[in-house]
Order: sequence, then C-alpha cells, then structure tokens
Amino acid sequence: MKDLKYYIDRVGQIFEEECFIADPAELYAPIDYTLRLGGKRIRPTLLLVANAMFGGDIDAVRHAALGIETFHNFTLLHDDLMDRSPVRRGQPTVYVKWDENTAILSGDTMFALAWRYFLRQPTPHLQAILNTFNETAIEVCEGQQYDMNFERRDDVTIEQYMMMIRKKTAVLLAGALNIGALYAGAPTSEVEKLYRYGIHTGLAFQLQDDLLDGYGDTAVFGKKTGQDIRDNKKTYLPLRAAQMCDETQRRQLAALFSSHDIDEEEKVQQVMNLYDAVGLKCEVERAIATEFDAAHRALDSIGVADEAKEPLREMLAQLDGRKK
Repeated sequence: MKDLKYYIDRVGQIFEEECFIADPAELYAPIDYTLRLGGKRIRPTLLLVANAMFGGDIDAVRHAALGIETFHNFTLLHDDLMDRSPVRRGQPTVYVKWDENTAILSGDTMFALAWRYFLRQPTPHLQAILNTFNETAIEVCEGQQYDMNFERRDDVTIEQYMMMIRKKTAVLLAGALNIGALYAGAPTSEVEKLYRYGIHTGLAFQLQDDLLDGYGDTAVFGKKTGQDIRDNKKTYLPLRAAQMCDETQRRQLAALFSSHDIDEEEKVQQVMNLYDAVGLKCEVERAIATEFDAAHRALDSIGVADEAKEPLREMLAQLDGRKK
C-alpha cells in the first residue's frame, strides 16, 4: 500500500522532469520561476491519489497533474497582482520580480498550457474531464470576483462568505479529485462522494487559514499574523465575531475594520482583544472541526477498500494538525 508521501514525492518528480522554458524567454521564465517555487502541490497530489483509488495508472496521468497545478499557479499570478501581494512562498511575486504586464501575459499562457496538458493525456473520458476542468475554472474565477466584491461591502453574511471560499478554494481541490477519478473510469456516484470530500476539505483548509492569520505562530505559519485585519478583509473571523458581540462590541469592531488612520499594530491588538473577549477562537475551531468531520464521512462512504482511502485520511490528518 502506498502512503501519502509516495504521491507527494511522485508529484515532485513529475515537476522536476518537466521543462517549462521556451521562447520567448521573457514569457516563459516567469512560468518556470512560478512552477519551481514548489508549495504544497496539494491539487496534483489529490489527482494522483484519486486516480489510484479507482485502479488507475498514475504514471498515465502525469500531464493531468501538471495541468491542474499549472492552472492553480495561473490563478496565483493574477491574484497576487490584484491583491498587490509582494511575496509568494517567501519569494518576490511575478509582477514584482518582472512587471505587471508580464504577470498578466505569463498567467494567461499558463491557463492555455493547462488545457494543453489535459489534451495531451489520451482517455475515452476526455469530454467529461474537460467539462469538469472548465466548470471548475469558471467557479474559481467567480469566487475571486466575489472576494473582490466583498472588499467593498459591509453587509457580507457568513453564508455568502462560505459560498465565496467554496468557489475560490474548495472547488479546485474537489475538481482535482474528480479529474483523477474520471481518468480511472470511476462510477459517477463515487465521483460525487469524492467531490464532497474535496469541498469539505477545502472549506476546512480555508477556515484554518483564516484562524491562523489571527492566532497562528508566525514562525510556523510563514507570514506575519494579523494581515487580514490590517487589510480590513472580511474573513470568517470578523463575520462570526460580529454575531457573537454585544451591540457596543459590534460597533467597535465595525469601526476598527473601516478605519485607515489607526496605527496598524494597535488595530490588530484591539481586534484580537475583541475576539478573545467573545471566545472566537474556540468557535472557529468548532466550525473547522465540522468541515473535517463532513470530509471524513464523505470519504467513509466511498465504495473502495479502506487501504485505498488511507492517503486521503493522511491528508486530512496533516491539514487538521497544522500548528495553531
């Protein structure tokens, strides 16, 4: 039985073996730079695991793994530009290292390359796979637009926020799983269960990121905590805190998240004090646990041998064990 590390290592090998450099270098060097920065590469790993779960040959879906990760990194190039994020994975983002036009054009090329990778992977299920990929890509873009819309609104609900992170984050995890399973010819009913696993895993992952931004260890989390507060981002934390606050606290929280003239560190401290006063950390941890539990139930329902599910159980354990 192969464990999760086997699939992670195999994804690493696939990317080491692939050449991303071509002419003109000004277009392809940023693509090579981005795809070799590494990262967790969760999506191609999930694709390989799902393929193996249903008896597929993971060496025959290497191009699909390259395709799903290339698409994911395309979204990051454009997200970094839209969010004006200077650093990604500890290195300068493409628009900073090169320029904004390069980030746009190299990102556009990555989207096209993702399609080319899928088309290079022969399979009788190609139509269903390309439909899944295309619908997933559309939802990711919808999620990004909702995210930008919400930055300008003060009436975002938790339900709307959960819909947004489902589209922006969770559907790509679920889509990667579905694509891997479809290559192996998995039954539609089983693919749907796998999709539910991916959605709940993605939601838990994003809620964890929201929590870690406030309560994480900077040395472990990899970035300075409190950035969402500095940026006035309406993540799950302020939305849930507003529901838990009394009227005075709610007005104070709203004032802090609309303020641009208070010292940033003082702002972070005041917001965190409000979070602590209402017991927000435990409440968010309960919401995360609910999503992880739903992911486990979806995985349990899939009709394959338990040992075939083990890598996905390991994935949940690793994500659930991220340091707070």
